[in-house]
Amino acid sequence: MDRRSNSNITIFILLGLSQNKNTEVRCFVFFLFCYIAIWIGNVHIMVSITCSQLIDQPMYFFLNYLSLSDLCYTSTVTPKLMTDLLAERKIISYNNCMIQLFTTHLFGGIEIFILTGMAYDRYVAICKPLHYTIIMSRHRCNMIIMACCSGGFVHSASQLLLTVFLPFCGPNEIDHYFCDVYPLLKLACSNTYIIGFLVIANSGLIALVTFVVLILSYFFILYTIRAYSVESRRKALSTCSSHLTVVILFFVPALFIYIRPATTFPEDKVFALFYTIIAPMFNPLIYTLRNTEMKNALQKVWGQQVFPKRR
Repeated sequence: MDRRSNSNITIFILLGLSQNKNTEVRCFVFFLFCYIAIWIGNVHIMVSITCSQLIDQPMYFFLNYLSLSDLCYTSTVTPKLMTDLLAERKIISYNNCMIQLFTTHLFGGIEIFILTGMAYDRYVAICKPLHYTIIMSRHRCNMIIMACCSGGFVHSASQLLLTVFLPFCGPNEIDHYFCDVYPLLKLACSNTYIIGFLVIANSGLIALVTFVVLILSYFFILYTIRAYSVESRRKALSTCSSHLTVVILFFVPALFIYIRPATTFPEDKVFALFYTIIAPMFNPLIYTLRNTEMKNALQKVWGQQVFPKRR
């Protein structure tokens, strides 16, 4: 991955979230709490699903992989962010910057596609209930997960290829807390107009089209459940509202950053926090608090671990 023959830069300096040391210490404590909460919440969900019969249901099958992608996604950013908050100099090597760029877009892309798969599962369950078990077979679910991983890889590989050949010969200060495409384009000592357009076509359009498809699927669901009983409508809305909340929490900040021309704003770092840290932290709560099956599985699996039955 060493393309430094076109570049004089071997390290980048991350400007981070703040230059105030007291603010950085407070941020470190806050993000440490967030990262611990992300691991506890998502590991609890993964273990509860895999150790119960919920793993046989497509919705929880996808939720298990969503929790895994949450852990991987936030771990590409958060540990480095917390380390830098306590460091005197926030530096990252060229190669590590490219690796971080690739992995963040890899797991971010996988998460976007898994959310789409979950929306498709809810659409089939509510709009085509008689064919649900046939359409959402385990083979089909495995194929969807493989497609999500392949889509994430193609997306991240294209982002890397758009960036890795750029020449960096001037300032090396990245006005962000992790390596992303737009801040790097700002440092390139070449015309990046076409590359910026390709980034919009890649990241921006993928996020926008996926978001529109997700919203349309929920319009179809809302239209379909009009004829259902009150109890059936309540159950369907409870399940879908959780997923829709996660979709909005993840997509809206991402769209703000990637759907516009290749430029950066000070607000970008705040919006990026939502899809790199805040969303992965709240996902377990959102999917658990309003889901009776998930709460029962948590109580059954972890209750047995904490309070094992006496013989």
